[in-house]
Amino acid sequence: MSHCFSKFVRIFILLGAVVLTALPAPLSADSMPPLDYILKELEKRYTGSQFSADFLQESTIKAMEITDFASGRIYVRYPGMMRWEYEKPEPQVIITDGHKLWIYRPLDNQVMTGNAPVFFRDGKGASFLSDIRLVRQKFTITLHPPEGEYLYELKLVPREKTLNISQIRLYVVPRAFTIARIVTLNDYGDDTRIDIVNPQFNVELDPALFKFDIPKGADVQKIDE
Repeated sequence: MSHCFSKFVRIFILLGAVVLTALPAPLSADSMPPLDYILKELEKRYTGSQFSADFLQESTIKAMEITDFASGRIYVRYPGMMRWEYEKPEPQVIITDGHKLWIYRPLDNQVMTGNAPVFFRDGKGASFLSDIRLVRQKFTITLHPPEGEYLYELKLVPREKTLNISQIRLYVVPRAFTIARIVTLNDYGDDTRIDIVNPQFNVELDPALFKFDIPKGADVQKIDE
């Protein structure tokens, strides 16, 4: 696997998502609803949902003192289907139908394939965007007072320890109960943040978006599981 491509896979593992929206007055700890209420509203919003949006990604690899930026568009269809179309710094596509996983770099005509449930089993890849039930199933969740923010902050700690994820900070827009930000951290001090812009809910997404035909002559590699 090339250095650049392996770095990209590590960055994707750390995926994390600001939905830019009109924000209310700053929140206080006393004004926040109970955690269970927030989770139920999130589940109502995302269970059975289809949505698309633009995204901006910032990923920092601490040991290498490198910060990378990327942008593109995301498509999500419940349950388990995601398509991340990266446009910058170079085109690449990450697709899962909930069973299979494809990562395609068209400039190199290179495809990596894997088992989606295995690859996403610890919640990486922001997989709960396509099945919000994973938040309760995979993580211990605590609600924290906002620090100068307009968003609810949920701290997610994996129930099963993993090097890929030490915690996820999930930010939620009050009243709308949309996921506004996901910051993902690992044991090495790396972190990733993705801002999701212009979200469109309840769109009809063709299931074909979540399938991939490997191009002729492509260099096909298997993702280690």
